[in-house]
Amino acid sequence: MKQLKIASVGEAMIELSVNETGRQASIGYAGDTLNTAIYLRRKVSNAHLVYFVTSLGQDQFSDKMSRYIEDEGVLCDQIARHETKLPGIYSISKDETGDRTFAYWRESSAARTLFAGSDFSSLEGMDVVYFSAISLAILPSEIVADFFAWLLSFKQNGGRVAFDSNYRPKLWPDVETAQRIVQKAWELTDIGMPSIDDEMLLFDDADEGAAIARLSSYGVPQLIVKHGAAGPLLIADGQVQTSQHDFDAATVIVDTTAAGDSFNGAFLAAYFDGQPLDDAMLAGHNMASHVIGYQGAIIDKTNM
Repeated sequence: MKQLKIASVGEAMIELSVNETGRQASIGYAGDTLNTAIYLRRKVSNAHLVYFVTSLGQDQFSDKMSRYIEDEGVLCDQIARHETKLPGIYSISKDETGDRTFAYWRESSAARTLFAGSDFSSLEGMDVVYFSAISLAILPSEIVADFFAWLLSFKQNGGRVAFDSNYRPKLWPDVETAQRIVQKAWELTDIGMPSIDDEMLLFDDADEGAAIARLSSYGVPQLIVKHGAAGPLLIADGQVQTSQHDFDAATVIVDTTAAGDSFNGAFLAAYFDGQPLDDAMLAGHNMASHVIGYQGAIIDKTNM
């Protein structure tokens, strides 16, 4: 098996899980592409190398986050360290009805300086580059444009691009900008893993059929559309494929955080280890179904 160097690009944040009194919180670290990198590393063969590419600060939380990522076996060699900026923060708390609410402090995070000066040297030598729409939303428009140009050259030299269109409206200046950039990302993608809900929200598709037709038109060679409990749908070379598997719904749902991220990690692990696409889709679905039975984005290894 050929060794692959896989880069997962994006933002990792400090996670504050606030208790019921609102006066104390436990600290964790999470972020969509970090979550995927960790689940990918946990499931993929040791023949492959998984890197997380972001920008952190020089502070103690950045140091602890880096050690946490390394403890998961994800390589941090290509993480930049900004001299003055800090990681973003988000909090999770429950309201009176038990529903979770989130608050974010990420507008000036170190991650927003990633690839400053259009320096993509941290990605040189990689075989696969994975990122999400969140990764793109936090970057300045000129860096995104240069990143796309770099990806085109990367693909021409044999690299593969994996993308998930995680859509978070508050991160974008307007929906038109998000649509334009996400569509361009799809046109550069080799392995796509969108969620049908995100796609329909972003592009205001009339129905799921319209969303599938639009996604099919982008020419993504391998497009795996996540569809929650119903299981994923494969579009290969613009054609919808029928799966040979039954995708069982989760029997226990505690926290749906990172359902899509864990799907991506397990799917990519199986795919890069040489399993057929259909089997890799089942691996992703089963991982997501398992992860949502536990609290938190990244479940303890003992629960894997």
